[in-house]
Amino acid sequence: MRFERRRMRSLAFLLGICLVTSTAVVAGDRQPSAARGYEILRTHPFLPPDFDEEILAALWTTWPEPERSAAEQADPATRRKLTFSYYGLIPAPEDTDGTRPALGYVSDGQGNWIMNCLACHGGKVAGKVIPGLPNSHTALQTLTEDVRMVKLTQKKRLTHLDLGSLKIPLNATNGTTNAVIFGIVLGTYRRPDMSVDLTRTPPPLLHHDVDAPPFWNVRKKTSLYADGHSPKTPRPLMQFILLPEVPLETLTKWEPDFADLLAWIESLEPPKYPFAINRELAAAGEKVFNETCARCHGTYGPHGKYEQQTIALDEIGTDPARWNSLTPQHRQWMKDGWVSRFGQDPVEVNPSGYVAPPLDGIWASAPYFHNGSVPTLWHLLHVNSRPVVWKRTEDGYDQEKVGLEVESFDKVPSHVKVAAHRRRYFNTRLTGKSAAGHTFPNVLDETEKRALLEYLKTL
Repeated sequence: MRFERRRMRSLAFLLGICLVTSTAVVAGDRQPSAARGYEILRTHPFLPPDFDEEILAALWTTWPEPERSAAEQADPATRRKLTFSYYGLIPAPEDTDGTRPALGYVSDGQGNWIMNCLACHGGKVAGKVIPGLPNSHTALQTLTEDVRMVKLTQKKRLTHLDLGSLKIPLNATNGTTNAVIFGIVLGTYRRPDMSVDLTRTPPPLLHHDVDAPPFWNVRKKTSLYADGHSPKTPRPLMQFILLPEVPLETLTKWEPDFADLLAWIESLEPPKYPFAINRELAAAGEKVFNETCARCHGTYGPHGKYEQQTIALDEIGTDPARWNSLTPQHRQWMKDGWVSRFGQDPVEVNPSGYVAPPLDGIWASAPYFHNGSVPTLWHLLHVNSRPVVWKRTEDGYDQEKVGLEVESFDKVPSHVKVAAHRRRYFNTRLTGKSAAGHTFPNVLDETEKRALLEYLKTL
Protein backbone atom coordinates (compact mmCIF):
# COMPACT_ATOMS: atom_id res chain seq x y z
CA MET A 1 0.00 0.00 0.00
CA ARG A 2 2.80 2.46 0.86
CA PHE A 3 4.50 1.71 -2.42
CA GLU A 4 1.27 2.28 -4.34
CA ARG A 5 0.70 5.62 -2.61
CA ARG A 6 4.25 6.73 -3.36
CA ARG A 7 3.77 5.68 -6.98
CA MET A 8 0.55 7.66 -7.34
CA ARG A 9 2.04 10.72 -5.63
CA SER A 10 4.92 10.66 -8.08
CA LEU A 11 2.42 10.28 -10.91
CA ALA A 12 0.48 13.30 -9.70
CA PHE A 13 3.63 15.40 -9.78
CA LEU A 14 4.60 14.18 -13.24
CA LEU A 15 1.18 14.65 -14.77
CA GLY A 16 0.82 18.06 -13.21
CA ILE A 17 3.94 19.27 -14.93
CA CYS A 18 2.77 17.65 -18.13
CA LEU A 19 -0.37 19.69 -18.52
CA VAL A 20 0.42 23.08 -17.00
CA THR A 21 -0.64 25.73 -19.48
CA SER A 22 1.95 28.38 -20.23
CA THR A 23 1.17 31.27 -17.90
CA ALA A 24 2.65 34.54 -16.69
CA VAL A 25 2.48 35.55 -13.04
CA VAL A 26 0.62 38.84 -12.86
CA ALA A 27 -0.49 40.62 -9.70
CA GLY A 28 -3.38 43.00 -9.30
CA ASP A 29 -6.77 43.38 -10.96
CA ARG A 30 -7.10 43.67 -14.73
CA GLN A 31 -9.63 43.16 -17.46
CA PRO A 32 -9.23 39.90 -19.40
CA SER A 33 -7.53 40.37 -22.76
CA ALA A 34 -7.86 37.98 -25.69
CA ALA A 35 -4.66 39.31 -27.27
CA ARG A 36 -2.75 38.82 -24.05
CA GLY A 37 -4.19 35.31 -23.71
CA TYR A 38 -2.82 34.25 -27.08
CA GLU A 39 0.51 35.92 -26.34
CA ILE A 40 0.74 33.88 -23.14
CA LEU A 41 0.12 30.68 -25.07
CA ARG A 42 2.70 31.46 -27.73
CA THR A 43 5.60 33.02 -25.83
CA HIS A 44 5.80 32.12 -22.13
CA PRO A 45 7.91 29.05 -21.25
CA PHE A 46 7.19 28.59 -17.55
CA LEU A 47 7.49 24.77 -17.48
CA PRO A 48 10.42 22.41 -17.48
CA PRO A 49 11.36 21.47 -21.04
CA ASP A 50 9.86 18.43 -22.72
CA PHE A 51 12.83 17.96 -25.06
CA ASP A 52 15.43 19.97 -26.91
CA GLU A 53 16.29 20.57 -30.55
CA GLU A 54 19.07 17.95 -30.43
CA ILE A 55 16.55 15.32 -29.36
CA LEU A 56 14.03 16.48 -31.98
CA ALA A 57 16.66 16.15 -34.69
CA ALA A 58 17.44 12.56 -33.62
CA LEU A 59 13.90 11.22 -33.26
CA TRP A 60 13.94 9.70 -36.74
CA THR A 61 16.58 7.21 -35.57
CA THR A 62 13.84 5.44 -33.54
CA TRP A 63 11.45 5.03 -36.47
CA PRO A 64 10.58 1.75 -38.15
CA GLU A 65 10.95 1.24 -41.87
CA PRO A 66 10.27 2.68 -44.35
CA GLU A 67 10.14 6.02 -42.48
CA ARG A 68 13.63 5.64 -41.04
CA SER A 69 15.34 5.24 -44.41
CA ALA A 70 13.38 8.11 -45.91
CA ALA A 71 14.48 10.40 -43.08
CA GLU A 72 18.09 9.21 -43.23
CA GLN A 73 18.33 10.13 -46.91
CA ALA A 74 16.62 13.52 -46.49
CA ASP A 75 18.28 16.90 -45.98
CA PRO A 76 17.79 18.51 -42.52
CA ALA A 77 14.88 20.76 -43.56
CA THR A 78 13.00 17.87 -45.17
CA ARG A 79 13.76 15.63 -42.19
CA ARG A 80 12.25 18.22 -39.87
CA LYS A 81 9.07 18.27 -41.96
CA LEU A 82 8.96 14.48 -41.85
CA THR A 83 9.31 14.65 -38.06
CA PHE A 84 6.41 17.08 -37.76
CA SER A 85 4.29 14.83 -39.95
CA TYR A 86 5.22 11.63 -38.08
CA TYR A 87 4.18 13.02 -34.69
CA GLY A 88 1.31 15.26 -35.72
CA LEU A 89 3.20 18.42 -34.81
CA ILE A 90 1.50 21.48 -36.32
CA PRO A 91 3.70 24.23 -37.80
CA ALA A 92 3.20 27.56 -36.07
CA PRO A 93 1.54 30.17 -38.32
CA GLU A 94 4.41 32.60 -37.75
CA ASP A 95 7.13 30.03 -38.55
CA THR A 96 8.20 31.26 -41.97
CA ASP A 97 11.67 29.70 -42.02
CA GLY A 98 10.99 26.27 -40.48
CA THR A 99 13.07 26.81 -37.36
CA ARG A 100 10.53 27.53 -34.62
CA PRO A 101 8.74 25.13 -32.26
CA ALA A 102 5.46 23.63 -33.37
CA LEU A 103 2.17 25.27 -32.50
CA GLY A 104 1.47 24.03 -28.97
CA TYR A 105 5.08 24.39 -27.87
CA VAL A 106 7.14 27.40 -26.83
CA SER A 107 10.88 27.90 -26.66
CA ASP A 108 12.84 28.78 -23.55
CA GLY A 109 15.44 30.52 -25.71
CA GLN A 110 17.97 27.76 -25.09
CA GLY A 111 16.79 25.23 -27.66
CA ASN A 112 14.19 23.56 -25.43
CA TRP A 113 10.52 22.94 -26.27
CA ILE A 114 7.76 23.26 -23.64
CA MET A 115 4.23 22.04 -24.37
CA ASN A 116 1.01 23.94 -23.71
CA CYS A 117 -2.69 23.42 -24.47
CA LEU A 118 -2.38 24.27 -28.18
CA ALA A 119 -0.67 20.91 -28.62
CA CYS A 120 -4.21 19.45 -28.60
CA HIS A 121 -6.21 22.59 -29.42
CA GLY A 122 -4.18 23.88 -32.36
CA GLY A 123 -4.75 21.84 -35.52
CA LYS A 124 -5.10 22.01 -39.26
CA VAL A 125 -7.82 21.15 -41.75
CA ALA A 126 -7.19 20.52 -45.44
CA GLY A 127 -3.60 21.54 -44.72
CA LYS A 128 -4.51 24.94 -43.23
CA VAL A 129 -3.34 25.64 -39.66
CA ILE A 130 -6.00 27.11 -37.33
CA PRO A 131 -5.28 27.85 -33.64
CA GLY A 132 -8.29 26.70 -31.63
CA LEU A 133 -9.07 23.85 -34.02
CA PRO A 134 -8.65 20.37 -32.50
CA ASN A 135 -5.34 18.75 -33.41
CA SER A 136 -6.65 15.59 -35.04
CA HIS A 137 -3.08 14.64 -35.98
CA THR A 138 -1.34 14.54 -32.60
CA ALA A 139 0.65 11.38 -31.87
CA LEU A 140 1.57 12.29 -28.31
CA GLN A 141 2.08 8.76 -27.01
CA THR A 142 4.37 7.89 -29.91
CA LEU A 143 6.27 11.17 -29.56
CA THR A 144 6.81 10.65 -25.85
CA GLU A 145 7.97 7.06 -26.25
CA ASP A 146 10.50 8.08 -28.90
CA VAL A 147 11.72 11.10 -26.92
CA ARG A 148 12.34 8.78 -23.98
CA MET A 149 14.38 6.40 -26.16
CA VAL A 150 16.53 9.21 -27.56
CA LYS A 151 17.09 10.72 -24.12
CA LEU A 152 18.34 7.38 -22.83
CA THR A 153 20.63 7.10 -25.84
CA GLN A 154 21.94 10.62 -25.30
CA LYS A 155 22.17 10.08 -21.52
CA LYS A 156 19.80 12.95 -20.79
CA ARG A 157 17.45 13.25 -17.85
CA LEU A 158 13.92 11.88 -18.19
CA THR A 159 11.22 14.39 -17.28
CA HIS A 160 7.45 14.70 -16.79
CA LEU A 161 5.92 13.13 -19.91
CA ASP A 162 8.72 10.59 -20.29
CA LEU A 163 7.88 9.11 -16.89
CA GLY A 164 4.19 9.95 -16.66
CA SER A 165 3.38 8.07 -19.86
CA LEU A 166 4.80 4.91 -18.28
CA LYS A 167 1.92 5.07 -15.78
CA ILE A 168 -0.95 6.51 -17.79
CA PRO A 169 -1.40 6.27 -21.58
CA LEU A 170 -1.47 9.60 -23.38
CA ASN A 171 -3.54 8.32 -26.29
CA ALA A 172 -4.35 5.00 -27.90
CA THR A 173 -5.15 6.57 -31.28
CA ASN A 174 -3.49 9.55 -32.94
CA GLY A 175 -5.58 12.70 -32.80
CA THR A 176 -7.08 11.99 -29.39
CA THR A 177 -6.06 12.44 -25.75
CA ASN A 178 -6.56 10.77 -22.36
CA ALA A 179 -6.40 14.16 -20.64
CA VAL A 180 -9.54 13.69 -18.52
CA ILE A 181 -7.70 11.17 -16.37
CA PHE A 182 -4.91 13.65 -15.67
CA GLY A 183 -7.37 16.05 -14.04
CA ILE A 184 -8.82 13.26 -11.91
CA VAL A 185 -5.42 12.17 -10.59
CA LEU A 186 -4.25 15.71 -9.83
CA GLY A 187 -7.53 16.68 -8.17
CA THR A 188 -7.40 13.64 -5.91
CA TYR A 189 -4.56 15.10 -3.85
CA ARG A 190 -6.23 18.46 -3.27
CA ARG A 191 -8.79 19.18 -0.60
CA PRO A 192 -11.55 21.59 -1.67
CA ASP A 193 -9.55 24.50 -0.22
CA MET A 194 -6.58 23.51 -2.41
CA SER A 195 -4.45 22.29 0.48
CA VAL A 196 -2.54 19.14 -0.41
CA ASP A 197 -3.32 15.72 1.06
CA LEU A 198 -1.10 13.00 -0.39
CA THR A 199 -2.88 10.27 1.59
CA ARG A 200 -5.96 10.55 -0.62
CA THR A 201 -6.40 7.64 -3.04
CA PRO A 202 -7.42 8.09 -6.68
CA PRO A 203 -10.58 6.28 -7.76
CA PRO A 204 -10.38 3.45 -10.31
CA LEU A 205 -9.21 5.07 -13.55
CA LEU A 206 -11.15 4.42 -16.74
CA HIS A 207 -8.63 5.30 -19.43
CA HIS A 208 -10.27 6.56 -22.60
CA ASP A 209 -9.47 8.88 -25.49
CA VAL A 210 -11.44 12.02 -26.27
CA ASP A 211 -11.42 14.37 -29.23
CA ALA A 212 -10.49 17.93 -28.28
CA PRO A 213 -13.48 20.22 -29.02
CA PRO A 214 -13.14 23.35 -31.19
CA PHE A 215 -12.45 26.38 -29.03
CA TRP A 216 -14.70 28.72 -31.03
CA ASN A 217 -17.86 27.02 -29.73
CA VAL A 218 -17.04 27.81 -26.08
CA ARG A 219 -18.49 31.30 -26.48
CA LYS A 220 -22.00 29.95 -27.05
CA LYS A 221 -21.87 27.44 -24.23
CA THR A 222 -22.77 28.09 -20.60
CA SER A 223 -20.48 25.42 -19.13
CA LEU A 224 -17.39 23.42 -20.01
CA TYR A 225 -16.58 19.88 -21.12
CA ALA A 226 -18.51 17.14 -22.88
CA ASP A 227 -20.89 16.49 -20.00
CA GLY A 228 -21.28 20.18 -19.14
CA HIS A 229 -20.56 19.67 -15.44
CA SER A 230 -18.08 22.52 -15.04
CA PRO A 231 -18.62 26.29 -14.83
CA LYS A 232 -17.22 28.36 -17.68
CA THR A 233 -14.71 30.30 -15.62
CA PRO A 234 -10.90 30.43 -15.49
CA ARG A 235 -10.49 28.17 -12.46
CA PRO A 236 -11.71 24.90 -14.04
CA LEU A 237 -9.10 25.46 -16.75
CA MET A 238 -6.52 25.44 -13.96
CA GLN A 239 -7.33 21.97 -12.68
CA PHE A 240 -4.58 20.56 -14.88
CA ILE A 241 -1.90 22.53 -13.03
CA LEU A 242 -2.79 21.27 -9.56
CA LEU A 243 0.44 19.43 -8.98
CA PRO A 244 1.13 19.19 -5.24
CA GLU A 245 4.10 21.57 -5.40
CA VAL A 246 1.96 24.53 -6.56
CA PRO A 247 0.55 26.43 -3.55
CA LEU A 248 -2.74 28.31 -3.49
CA GLU A 249 -0.86 31.61 -3.52
CA THR A 250 0.63 30.74 -6.91
CA LEU A 251 -2.71 29.61 -8.28
CA THR A 252 -4.19 32.94 -7.23
CA LYS A 253 -1.41 34.81 -9.06
CA TRP A 254 -1.96 32.72 -12.17
CA GLU A 255 -5.73 33.16 -12.27
CA PRO A 256 -5.65 36.45 -14.28
CA ASP A 257 -3.62 34.68 -16.95
CA PHE A 258 -6.25 31.98 -17.27
CA ALA A 259 -8.90 34.70 -17.52
CA ASP A 260 -6.91 36.01 -20.50
CA LEU A 261 -6.77 32.52 -21.98
CA LEU A 262 -10.52 32.13 -21.64
CA ALA A 263 -11.01 35.57 -23.23
CA TRP A 264 -8.94 34.45 -26.21
CA ILE A 265 -10.89 31.21 -26.50
CA GLU A 266 -14.18 33.10 -26.48
CA SER A 267 -12.93 35.57 -29.09
CA LEU A 268 -12.43 32.92 -31.76
CA GLU A 269 -14.60 32.76 -34.87
CA PRO A 270 -15.31 29.53 -36.77
CA PRO A 271 -13.62 29.22 -40.16
CA LYS A 272 -15.75 29.47 -43.29
CA TYR A 273 -16.07 26.50 -45.63
CA PRO A 274 -13.44 27.14 -48.36
CA PHE A 275 -14.96 25.06 -51.15
CA ALA A 276 -18.02 25.41 -53.38
CA ILE A 277 -21.51 25.19 -51.82
CA ASN A 278 -24.72 24.40 -53.67
CA ARG A 279 -26.81 27.19 -52.16
CA GLU A 280 -30.13 25.91 -53.46
CA LEU A 281 -29.51 22.48 -51.97
CA ALA A 282 -28.25 24.06 -48.73
CA ALA A 283 -31.48 26.07 -48.44
CA ALA A 284 -33.45 22.82 -48.62
CA GLY A 285 -31.09 21.36 -46.05
CA GLU A 286 -31.74 24.24 -43.67
CA LYS A 287 -35.39 23.26 -43.53
CA VAL A 288 -34.42 19.66 -42.78
CA PHE A 289 -32.02 20.86 -40.08
CA ASN A 290 -34.58 23.09 -38.38
CA GLU A 291 -37.11 20.28 -38.34
CA THR A 292 -34.74 17.52 -37.22
CA CYS A 293 -31.59 18.89 -35.56
CA ALA A 294 -32.39 22.35 -34.17
CA ARG A 295 -34.13 21.00 -31.07
CA CYS A 296 -30.73 20.00 -29.67
CA HIS A 297 -28.17 22.00 -31.66
CA GLY A 298 -29.94 25.35 -32.09
CA THR A 299 -30.51 27.46 -35.19
CA TYR A 300 -28.07 29.50 -37.27
CA GLY A 301 -27.89 32.60 -39.38
CA PRO A 302 -28.68 36.22 -38.42
CA HIS A 303 -31.46 35.21 -36.04
CA GLY A 304 -29.98 31.92 -34.88
CA LYS A 305 -30.30 30.85 -31.27
CA TYR A 306 -28.47 28.19 -29.27
CA GLU A 307 -29.49 27.12 -25.78
CA GLN A 308 -27.19 24.56 -24.23
CA GLN A 309 -28.80 21.33 -23.13
CA THR A 310 -27.62 17.93 -22.00
CA ILE A 311 -28.98 14.86 -23.77
CA ALA A 312 -29.44 11.77 -21.61
CA LEU A 313 -27.15 8.83 -22.30
CA ASP A 314 -30.01 6.48 -23.09
CA GLU A 315 -31.26 8.95 -25.72
CA ILE A 316 -27.99 9.95 -27.35
CA GLY A 317 -26.55 6.44 -27.18
CA THR A 318 -22.92 7.43 -27.78
CA ASP A 319 -19.98 5.83 -26.00
CA PRO A 320 -20.42 6.18 -22.20
CA ALA A 321 -16.75 5.88 -21.15
CA ARG A 322 -16.20 9.66 -20.96
CA TRP A 323 -19.30 10.06 -18.77
CA ASN A 324 -18.41 7.09 -16.57
CA SER A 325 -14.82 8.23 -16.03
CA LEU A 326 -15.79 11.17 -13.80
CA THR A 327 -17.37 10.09 -10.52
CA PRO A 328 -19.99 12.13 -8.63
CA GLN A 329 -17.38 12.41 -5.88
CA HIS A 330 -14.95 14.16 -8.21
CA ARG A 331 -17.61 16.56 -9.42
CA GLN A 332 -18.65 17.20 -5.82
CA TRP A 333 -15.03 18.06 -5.04
CA MET A 334 -15.24 20.76 -7.69
CA LYS A 335 -18.59 22.00 -6.42
CA ASP A 336 -17.45 22.24 -2.81
CA GLY A 337 -14.14 23.96 -3.31
CA TRP A 338 -11.91 26.63 -4.72
CA VAL A 339 -12.40 25.60 -8.35
CA SER A 340 -16.05 26.76 -8.23
CA ARG A 341 -15.37 29.54 -5.69
CA PHE A 342 -16.81 27.29 -2.99
CA GLY A 343 -20.12 26.77 -4.72
CA GLN A 344 -20.66 30.27 -6.11
CA ASP A 345 -20.24 28.95 -9.67
CA PRO A 346 -22.64 26.20 -10.82
CA VAL A 347 -21.37 22.61 -10.95
CA GLU A 348 -23.53 19.72 -12.12
CA VAL A 349 -22.69 16.75 -9.89
CA ASN A 350 -24.87 14.24 -11.75
CA PRO A 351 -25.15 15.22 -15.43
CA SER A 352 -27.53 12.98 -17.33
CA GLY A 353 -25.41 12.60 -20.44
CA TYR A 354 -23.55 14.70 -23.00
CA VAL A 355 -24.03 18.30 -24.11
CA ALA A 356 -25.38 18.82 -27.63
CA PRO A 357 -22.75 21.29 -28.86
CA PRO A 358 -23.22 24.24 -31.19
CA LEU A 359 -22.29 23.31 -34.74
CA ASP A 360 -20.52 26.45 -35.97
CA GLY A 361 -17.62 25.48 -38.21
CA ILE A 362 -18.59 21.82 -38.00
CA TRP A 363 -17.18 21.18 -41.48
CA ALA A 364 -13.68 21.83 -40.06
CA SER A 365 -13.81 19.91 -36.79
CA ALA A 366 -13.82 16.29 -37.99
CA PRO A 367 -13.71 13.65 -36.64
CA TYR A 368 -17.03 13.73 -34.81
CA PHE A 369 -18.54 12.73 -31.45
CA HIS A 370 -16.79 13.42 -28.16
CA ASN A 371 -14.39 10.53 -28.79
CA GLY A 372 -13.63 11.36 -32.44
CA SER A 373 -14.96 8.05 -33.72
CA VAL A 374 -16.81 9.24 -36.85
CA PRO A 375 -14.56 10.60 -39.64
CA THR A 376 -17.06 12.58 -41.76
CA LEU A 377 -20.47 14.20 -41.58
CA TRP A 378 -21.70 11.74 -44.21
CA HIS A 379 -20.84 8.88 -41.85
CA LEU A 380 -22.55 10.72 -39.01
CA LEU A 381 -25.75 10.90 -41.07
CA HIS A 382 -25.44 7.32 -42.36
CA VAL A 383 -25.48 5.45 -39.07
CA ASN A 384 -25.15 1.95 -40.50
CA SER A 385 -22.22 2.89 -42.76
CA ARG A 386 -19.83 4.14 -40.11
CA PRO A 387 -16.49 2.35 -40.50
CA VAL A 388 -15.33 -0.12 -37.87
CA VAL A 389 -11.70 0.88 -38.43
CA TRP A 390 -10.47 3.88 -40.38
CA LYS A 391 -7.19 5.58 -41.23
CA ARG A 392 -6.90 9.14 -42.45
CA THR A 393 -4.60 10.86 -44.90
CA GLU A 394 -2.60 13.75 -43.52
CA ASP A 395 -4.03 16.77 -45.34
CA GLY A 396 -6.69 15.32 -47.61
CA TYR A 397 -10.23 16.68 -47.22
CA ASP A 398 -13.29 14.76 -48.43
CA GLN A 399 -15.56 17.41 -49.97
CA GLU A 400 -18.19 14.85 -50.89
CA LYS A 401 -18.54 13.34 -47.42
CA VAL A 402 -17.42 16.54 -45.62
CA GLY A 403 -14.64 15.56 -43.28
CA LEU A 404 -11.46 13.56 -43.12
CA GLU A 405 -10.23 11.72 -46.17
CA VAL A 406 -10.09 8.14 -44.89
CA GLU A 407 -9.62 4.51 -45.85
CA SER A 408 -12.00 2.09 -44.11
CA PHE A 409 -11.29 -1.43 -42.84
CA ASP A 410 -13.10 -4.27 -41.10
CA LYS A 411 -10.17 -4.54 -38.68
CA VAL A 412 -6.66 -3.21 -38.24
CA PRO A 413 -4.60 -4.94 -40.97
CA SER A 414 -2.67 -7.91 -39.61
CA HIS A 415 0.62 -6.70 -41.08
CA VAL A 416 0.53 -3.55 -38.90
CA LYS A 417 2.66 -4.63 -35.95
CA VAL A 418 4.45 -1.46 -34.84
CA ALA A 419 2.58 0.41 -32.09
CA ALA A 420 3.24 3.79 -33.70
CA HIS A 421 1.64 2.54 -36.91
CA ARG A 422 -1.34 0.92 -35.16
CA ARG A 423 -2.17 4.25 -33.50
CA ARG A 424 -2.84 5.66 -36.95
CA TYR A 425 -5.90 3.41 -37.19
CA PHE A 426 -9.05 4.40 -35.31
CA ASN A 427 -10.50 1.12 -34.04
CA THR A 428 -14.08 1.60 -32.84
CA ARG A 429 -13.97 -1.77 -31.06
CA LEU A 430 -11.59 -0.46 -28.40
CA THR A 431 -12.79 0.78 -25.00
CA GLY A 432 -14.21 4.28 -25.20
CA LYS A 433 -14.04 4.41 -29.00
CA SER A 434 -17.46 3.21 -30.12
CA ALA A 435 -19.05 5.00 -33.08
CA ALA A 436 -22.54 3.91 -32.05
CA GLY A 437 -25.34 6.26 -31.09
CA HIS A 438 -26.79 9.54 -32.36
CA THR A 439 -29.19 7.59 -34.57
CA PHE A 440 -31.50 10.56 -35.13
CA PRO A 441 -30.60 10.81 -38.86
CA ASN A 442 -32.32 7.46 -39.44
CA VAL A 443 -35.65 9.31 -39.80
CA LEU A 444 -34.36 11.06 -42.94
CA ASP A 445 -34.41 9.74 -46.48
CA GLU A 446 -31.39 9.99 -48.76
CA THR A 447 -32.56 13.21 -50.43
CA GLU A 448 -32.97 14.90 -47.05
CA LYS A 449 -29.57 13.68 -45.88
CA ARG A 450 -27.90 15.05 -48.99
CA ALA A 451 -29.51 18.44 -48.51
CA LEU A 452 -28.67 18.48 -44.80
CA LEU A 453 -25.05 17.64 -45.52
CA GLU A 454 -24.85 20.62 -47.89
CA TYR A 455 -26.37 22.93 -45.29
CA LEU A 456 -23.88 21.88 -42.62
CA LYS A 457 -21.11 23.29 -44.83
CA THR A 458 -22.58 26.77 -44.33
CA LEU A 459 -22.44 26.85 -40.51
